[in-house]
Amino acid sequence: MKKTLFLGMVAAFVALQSCKKTTEKQDFAVSEQMDQNGFSYTTVSNDPTGTRIYKLENGLTVYLSQNKAEPKIQTFVPVRAGSVYDPIDNTGLAHYLEHMMFKGTSKFGTSDWKTEKVLLDSIANLYELHKAENDEEKKKEIYKQIDKVSYEASTVSIANEYDKMVASYGAQGTNAWTWHEETVYTNKIPSNALEKWLLLESERFGELVLRIFHTELEAVYEEFNRSQDNDFRRSSFAMNDALFPKHPYGQQTTIGTSEHLKNPSMVAIRDYFNTYYVPNNMAVILVGDLDFDNTIKMVNETFGKMKYKEVNHPERPTEDPLTSVVKREVFGPESERINIAFRTPAMGTEDEIKIMMIDMILNNSTAGLMDLNLNKAQKVQQSGSYTQFLNDYGMHVFYGNPKSGQTLEEVEELILSQLDEIKKGNFDDWLTDAVVNDLKLKKMKDFEEASNVAYELVQSFVHFQDWEDRLALLDKMKKVTKEELVAYANDFYKDNYVVVYKRQGEPSNVVKVENPGITPVELNRDKKSDFFVQLDSIQMPNLEPVFIDYEKAITNSEVNNVPLSYVANEKNDLMELNIIFDMGSEHDKKLPIALNYLEYLGTDELSAEEISKEFYKLGVEYGVRTRGEQTVIYLNGLRENLGKGLQLLENLWTNAVPDQNAYDKYVLKIAKGREDTKSNKGAILWNGLFNYGQYGEDSPTRDIFTIAELKQMNPQELVAIIKGLKDYKHRFFYYGKDLAEAEVAIQENHKVSELKDYPAKKEYTKVATGDNVFFTNYDMVQAEMVFLGKGDTFNADQMAKAQVFNSYFGSGLSSIVFQEIRESQSLAYSAFAAHSLASKKGEPNYTYAYIGTQANKLNQAVDAMLDLMTKMPEVQANFDAAKEATLNKMAAERVLDKDIFWNYESLKKRGITENNAKAIYNEVQQMELEDLSTFFTDNIAKTDYNILVVGNKKDLDVKALEKLGKVKELDVDYLFNFETPPPIKN
Repeated sequence: MKKTLFLGMVAAFVALQSCKKTTEKQDFAVSEQMDQNGFSYTTVSNDPTGTRIYKLENGLTVYLSQNKAEPKIQTFVPVRAGSVYDPIDNTGLAHYLEHMMFKGTSKFGTSDWKTEKVLLDSIANLYELHKAENDEEKKKEIYKQIDKVSYEASTVSIANEYDKMVASYGAQGTNAWTWHEETVYTNKIPSNALEKWLLLESERFGELVLRIFHTELEAVYEEFNRSQDNDFRRSSFAMNDALFPKHPYGQQTTIGTSEHLKNPSMVAIRDYFNTYYVPNNMAVILVGDLDFDNTIKMVNETFGKMKYKEVNHPERPTEDPLTSVVKREVFGPESERINIAFRTPAMGTEDEIKIMMIDMILNNSTAGLMDLNLNKAQKVQQSGSYTQFLNDYGMHVFYGNPKSGQTLEEVEELILSQLDEIKKGNFDDWLTDAVVNDLKLKKMKDFEEASNVAYELVQSFVHFQDWEDRLALLDKMKKVTKEELVAYANDFYKDNYVVVYKRQGEPSNVVKVENPGITPVELNRDKKSDFFVQLDSIQMPNLEPVFIDYEKAITNSEVNNVPLSYVANEKNDLMELNIIFDMGSEHDKKLPIALNYLEYLGTDELSAEEISKEFYKLGVEYGVRTRGEQTVIYLNGLRENLGKGLQLLENLWTNAVPDQNAYDKYVLKIAKGREDTKSNKGAILWNGLFNYGQYGEDSPTRDIFTIAELKQMNPQELVAIIKGLKDYKHRFFYYGKDLAEAEVAIQENHKVSELKDYPAKKEYTKVATGDNVFFTNYDMVQAEMVFLGKGDTFNADQMAKAQVFNSYFGSGLSSIVFQEIRESQSLAYSAFAAHSLASKKGEPNYTYAYIGTQANKLNQAVDAMLDLMTKMPEVQANFDAAKEATLNKMAAERVLDKDIFWNYESLKKRGITENNAKAIYNEVQQMELEDLSTFFTDNIAKTDYNILVVGNKKDLDVKALEKLGKVKELDVDYLFNFETPPPIKN
């Protein structure tokens, strides 16, 4: 099912206490109540999340919701302050402020605030001079002064102290995002760390200190460079610009312009913070294992101290109606794509409901008009749609990728033809109810996770939406008739759209800047502020880890001589049935070709389109996952329709009819997919180069059928492979409420005879690494590099040390690698490293490290990374924090639901027959820095690396790369073993 940007409701009932005042809104009654401590709050009847909404005296909105599945709390702090509020001469300011909110206050992030403040004030004054100066040479001189004073300030600052504090109490997912109307800060914390989190966050949001400013600015500029290397962003910028020619949605990008990023104003940033970062413009959202009454009291004691301040959001321009089609062209190296966008009314309008329904009728990933008439019919390479609703306007966006030989204009015509079908009413009557049920099912799945609930609450707050109105959306949808949708479509969708043709070619307006030559700042890893010391001294309530007994948690039985494993779903009425074959493409190279062909086939009684419709009516979907050693065919959806869903799947499996025309299109689709892969730098680096670095020429990635070979295949043979798969040994895993219902469904629908052993598996040898630089040329601003080193074979005794090492050394914002590469030297936006243990017994471990940076910084970044990879800095404070973080995360970790089965599968694959988490936890408790040092010496320090590079050859220093090893430029066709030229013309 596809993602949509809205909130719906699922059937559930929340018991309410006595009400003082009740306002009826359809079936959702808003109740005002008071807890035992005198805090007033509202709830909404029939709210599946059971959310309480409080408003503190200072105007802060607090959302609390319980989810007791695991002892964790998802936290969000949204601020109604996004890029639409950026000053016109300081675009990107809201986003840059987001970065600076991780740098501390006068109480933390510094070892000597009095000294540091004088220096920071000097830096702020220098930046104002820098911004006002027009002479480039004089600007450079001022920047040298900024760099000099910044280094002096860094001698008393403490880099990443915020990240160290949140990591120490076990926080995960520490991050933030900035968008048009919001900046949102997020952590997922152990429930026993709530007091520490509240103390730290209330201090953080109470004061802004702009320290370690110029190095972070360079990191933001690297993020800007990443956007320049992203064709999707280029297209989005062009689409928004045309859709909103007056409004900041289109005229101010969140990342900002290059000119503004290079000429920041610390005064403007501080003014922005003082204007919008006030409690009545913020919310605290906590969803998870919490007690309502105690939590709101703690929030009030911390965030309640912030002072109310009137906020006046500036009025934004009103757009004139679009009266004609507006066309834009964007060029870049990635595959061609078209975007068609209609400007819509804002979130919370009646239009939103109808547009969302039309969107789902067109594209619900299973039985929408675009799904069937374009994607399943293979008239385009890919197509889809989505909606996005904001405070002032929204957009309904359609996208498509062309087949080989197909123009973007032809894709445009095909997409618009599906909108015409809506206008004509040419869609099944049952589809309006089915899409509402589909959205209801999606919400049921989403609301299993605390993070999803918290995110929906963020959207409600940021967009000034009453929670009860968001809950009522689906009920409102149920009342909309097909006739109303047809009438609305005819009135709304006209020649009033924007179309962006993203073509392949050299991008224009690419900004390249020289390396500013920053002096690395001091990190002061061994220092701690008094605030950190006091926070660290707070004793958290004891949280004992739970180590699951997989043998007891998984019930095993047998149906029709096929093993069946079962884990109970105690949350809702959803199910998932997996049919698992421990064979894959390495056993039969044709198997994934055959199984992916199944999507386009029908039976002797039902067409492929009719089968999709039947699955959609049932609220059940099926799919196939094929890897090298395993194939899984699965069903998921409404538990009540398990039997009917399995019957439908078995009918397709047994009675699939070959279709030569569908197969010919399928081969062309594979060929076009390969062409698109060649223009995807992520696929080139992490699939092509990474596999080549592991295996050399004989790799799973390169071991493929040519297009010519695929064309010669007989579809009848592929269908025989599909039907014959059931004759091989397999097993079931069922996740649902009742084992008996699965046993009955399988007994009645899955008939097998004596099962065969798997065919012999092809083995691929992982080669030794070292003294090689594998490079692929790509037109991009940044360069991306991976160090890949083969290690010893998997040893379970290393699991504890590897976990702590990765936390300490290369993963996360407080890791050694991130601090050194980004925080100190500002050499990259993204840098990380890890020792990755093999997922299978007998397989080798790998150490890898990644850098993404401007090409003119790559040499410095490589030297810095190699220095770290050969001599690990040993910092006791960082180790203690990494150890404590690992223990706190493990104590809060719970293996739940489907993960119980799949985690046990992973352990058994490594040769581990029982849960070893307790042994790992105990070992971490006893671990010392010396143990980590020994682990580094034995497993990382002497590793020989293959260097994998993707970048623009014109900008890279090839001679510098030659110092790292023998440089071998790999043509992208050779890298993936694609034919040249590819015979894919239609």
